[in-house]
Amino acid sequence: MEKQKADILEFKEMKQQGKKITMVTAYDYAMMSQVDQSDIDMILVGDSGAMTMMGYESTVHIDLDTMLVFCKAVANAGKHTFMVADMPFMTYEIGPEQAMINAGRMIREGRMDALKLEGGERIADTVAALVRSGIPVMGHIGLTPQSSAQLGGFKVQGKNLQSAKQIVKDALALERAGAFAITLEAIPSPLAKIITETVQVPTIGIGAGNNCDGQVLVIHDLLGLFDRFTPKFVKRYANFGEDMREALNTYAREVRDGVFPDKEHSFNMSQDLLEQLQNELKNEGIL
Repeated sequence: MEKQKADILEFKEMKQQGKKITMVTAYDYAMMSQVDQSDIDMILVGDSGAMTMMGYESTVHIDLDTMLVFCKAVANAGKHTFMVADMPFMTYEIGPEQAMINAGRMIREGRMDALKLEGGERIADTVAALVRSGIPVMGHIGLTPQSSAQLGGFKVQGKNLQSAKQIVKDALALERAGAFAITLEAIPSPLAKIITETVQVPTIGIGAGNNCDGQVLVIHDLLGLFDRFTPKFVKRYANFGEDMREALNTYAREVRDGVFPDKEHSFNMSQDLLEQLQNELKNEGIL
């Protein structure tokens, strides 16, 4: 049976039924083609592509036009998987009007099903405006990489009373604003449990323990394709980086040894045609 794309109502039903939601990142056609044939429910065209695809040190360096390139490539392959995209840094912080213009481009040109914004109470009005315009929005609280400098770096959030209470308030503000789901990043598992049991919309955890309604991982981390740093919450399910290096080294060795390409991977021509070609080239003084 062909996989069917879920929608935001189904994700809410999954929460109510206790069914876990699965999510990974994707940034290009080839990777998304594989994800789309898998059992993954939802993908994120993440601004993490700034690091995994472009080699930057943080997510803030990716701009809207670059994100749109990634979105378009993913959308070309995303036939059966719900697609969410990060709104890049400084494309929505100024206010609802700026966010509406940029979000419209990501939905219309990028062909995404929904968008993700970082922040809680401080961006609730913007989330509400986007939702009123018909754009599904996923929230993102806890560790918010776009503002990690203000948070003291990539550190676990909600480890003191004031911070933990604020994250709960952020979740409630996003739910009131109409967010259909909320990503909880790098917060203590008990805090994620409180939020998950308090809000009626699904929570998607990344470094937030197993009490969330779903989980998301960066696909390059999951597959062993990115090793500049590995957060504690990442589990590696494959080691494609090592496999790729081995394959590339084997290819290089076979080319140098004259093993590749062999007859199986080459095209041939009839002996008669070859002789005729050689004769004509000799007659014309080319050979």
